[in-house]
Formats: sequence, structure tokens, C-alpha cells
Amino acid sequence: MLIMNPEILDELTRKHAITLKPITRWVDIVKAANWQSIHDVWRCFADADDVGNRHIVFNIKGNNYRIVAIVLFVGGVINIRWAGTHEEYDRIPDCSVL
Repeated sequence: MLIMNPEILDELTRKHAITLKPITRWVDIVKAANWQSIHDVWRCFADADDVGNRHIVFNIKGNNYRIVAIVLFVGGVINIRWAGTHEEYDRIPDCSVL
């Protein structure tokens, strides 16, 4: 998969250095993937949530951090829309429109 907007992940790792290793692992898995459906995503990330409108929420570092991304299965692109703490995520009214 091609990752768009990786600078959002870079910003998270700058703010929260503890996320560097899990984010790097997540990026490595996503780049190596060739997802065709949500079922393929779940094979890599069983706790990922499909929240609608092509948005998927990924739990990072024991669900302490989250990534919200749009996954375009046909084009093989994952577009990072947001990344932050679980607490920050809980304040988003509707992450499917990010």
C-alpha cells in the first residue's frame, strides 16, 4: 500500500516519542500489504475498526494511540487523515468525515 500524508505520523512520533517503534512497525506492515478488502486489513490488524465512509481506525500501542485513515483498496492507497492519543480521538465528533 502507498501511504499518503506520512507527515501526520511523523508529527505524532515527535510529540510522543514512545510511539516511534509501534508506528514504524505499522508503516512497515502497511507498505508491504496489498489489501483488497477490509478482511485483508483485519488479517494484519484484527482490532481495526471500519467506521464508514472508507475510514478505518487503527489502534496503536495497546490502544493508547489511534490512526484514522481512508483506505482505497482499488488503488492500493492509504490516506492518513489523523493520528493522536485515544483521549484526543474520543473528542472527535465523527471521524468518518476527517
